[in-house]
Amino acid sequence: MGLFRASTRALWRETRARDKSLGQFIHAYVYARWPYGYIGSAIGELRRQLPKRLLFAPWLLKALRPQAWAESYHGKVVPTEEAVRLVRINEAVDTVVPESVIPYHAARELILSCDMPIVALDCPCRLSRENPCLPLDVCLIMGDPFASFILEHHPERSRAIDQDEAVAILHAEAERGHVHHVFFKEAMLDRFYAICNCCSCCCGAMTAQRNGTPMLISSGYVAQVDQARCVRCGECVQRCPFGALALGDAQAVVDTSACMGCGVCVGACPQGALSLAQDASKPAPLTFPPEMAEA
Repeated sequence: MGLFRASTRALWRETRARDKSLGQFIHAYVYARWPYGYIGSAIGELRRQLPKRLLFAPWLLKALRPQAWAESYHGKVVPTEEAVRLVRINEAVDTVVPESVIPYHAARELILSCDMPIVALDCPCRLSRENPCLPLDVCLIMGDPFASFILEHHPERSRAIDQDEAVAILHAEAERGHVHHVFFKEAMLDRFYAICNCCSCCCGAMTAQRNGTPMLISSGYVAQVDQARCVRCGECVQRCPFGALALGDAQAVVDTSACMGCGVCVGACPQGALSLAQDASKPAPLTFPPEMAEA
C-alpha cells in the first residue's frame, strides 16, 4: 500500500522534522502520488483521474482552483545556462533566497545538495492534453524525498538519471523552443523540487499565466535586439512562447512587460541578433556562482 512504502515514510519524517501539519503532508502525498490527476484537474483536464473520494476534500478543492495556484505553487523562469548549473551543483547549499529573486514567501527557502538524486518524469501537463507534445519524459524531479517517492510510486512513468542526462534533456528542450521553469510548491516542504521544461501549448502554468493567473516569475532578464544584425526574418516572433516580440519597421521589437527572459528567442535567431540582459524592474535572476557547479 502506498502509505507504507519507504519513500512515503521518508516524506512523512521530513514533513514532521520541518514542523509541517498533517494536512500539508496529505496534500504533498496526494500531489506526488496522483500528479496526473491533480495537475490535469487544476488545468481543467482529466478530473476523472483523481480518486473520487479525494475531490470532496476541502483543502483539495481549494488547491484545484486556478486562482489558488499562485498562492502556493509557481515557477521561476530560468535560461538554459542557469538550469544546467542547477542540475550540476557540486556543493551543498542551505540558504534563503532573497525576496528580490522569488517574490513569494513560501518559495524562498531553497535547499540543494551536491548528491541529490534526479528523476525524469513523464510530464503531467503534456499527458493531460488530448494530443500532447513529445517527448514526455522532460520533467526533472530534484532531490529527496521527492525523487525517491516518484520512482517508487510511478515506476512506469519515471526513471533515475544522472547529471549528464539531465543536462541533455535541458539542451534538447531548449532546442525545441521550450521554457525551463524552476518550480516551488508550498505543500512540497516550501522548497524547490523540480525543473519543468514546458511548451506553451501544453504547460498548465503558461496557460494560467495567459489567462491572468500569475503562475510564473520572470527570470530577471529581458531580450534585447542588436539592430545591426536583425534582418526582420520573424523567426523570434514565431518562437516566443510569451508573445513578447513583434516586427517593427527596422527590427524586431521586444515588449519588456510581456518578456519573461526565457531565452527561447536567443536560441531561435539565425543571425545571433538577440541576447538576454538583466532588467532591474524584474525579480533578480536565480543564479549560483559558476564555481559551485561541475563543468
